[in-house]
Amino acid sequence: MTSRTHSIDVTTEAFERDIIHKSMEMPVLIDFWAEWCGPCKTLKPILEKLAADYNGAFVLAKVNTETEPQIAEAFQIRSIPTVYLFRNGQPVDGFQGALPEDQVRSFLSHHGIEPLAAAEVEVADAPTADEAPDPHAEVVRLRHLHETEPDTPSHALDLALALLATGAHHEARTMIDALPANLATDDRALKAHAKLDFAAQLENAPPREVLEAAIATDENDMTARHLLAVHDLLSGREEAGLSHLLFMLQKDRGFQDGLPRKALIDAFRIIDDEALVSAYRRKMSSLLLS
Repeated sequence: MTSRTHSIDVTTEAFERDIIHKSMEMPVLIDFWAEWCGPCKTLKPILEKLAADYNGAFVLAKVNTETEPQIAEAFQIRSIPTVYLFRNGQPVDGFQGALPEDQVRSFLSHHGIEPLAAAEVEVADAPTADEAPDPHAEVVRLRHLHETEPDTPSHALDLALALLATGAHHEARTMIDALPANLATDDRALKAHAKLDFAAQLENAPPREVLEAAIATDENDMTARHLLAVHDLLSGREEAGLSHLLFMLQKDRGFQDGLPRKALIDAFRIIDDEALVSAYRRKMSSLLLS
């Protein structure tokens, strides 16, 4: 890997960027350590080795509790070494003490984190979108990888995501539904599930112009508004889609057993614009608490 940093030293000033924002893109493993700590000197090289071995499947973020006491205090660190795994801006698991390498590997595997193959690293490091492989070529490559290394569950998820990108929804859903429990809750799997669910809702839906005419006639036609929102979300008009769903939540939050709220949560999963998602999360919370 040439352009990705496997291991970083985190400061208080860069915490939001290096931990919160980065964990929206990939898993971040935070290691709280100090120079005086003997067990830390045992664990730290193991974590650094694994970060390199895993080729960027996760980022190791090292926090020196002596030089960055504010971060340690925020996490209420009382003993070191302490390790937290962050995903989607939140801590999801952790451990204390100097675990041996095999146990750390098991911890990572439990959360669906496996070493990236060289071919996957090359794709991840592509400098521009223009240089990214053709989606159909990716399916061929990942299918071969999955068949030759069937005991690596993350290959199944990678293949499912590639299939989704080519529009092979049925096969993608079959593979995602068969994922082991630890991978089924992976952020990428949840995002794929949401996209597949939205796509399924449009299979027998009227054309967009029919839906627009329906809500122009009756703004409270929740069925038409919901389908129009899904159209918008899947065609790149994310804010328009969120606006429709927020309108539904405001007017009839109980529609179809709470569909407006459920649809908003799924929409947040598939939208990459963090600022837009944050803004509409606040709006949703405000409505739900009013």
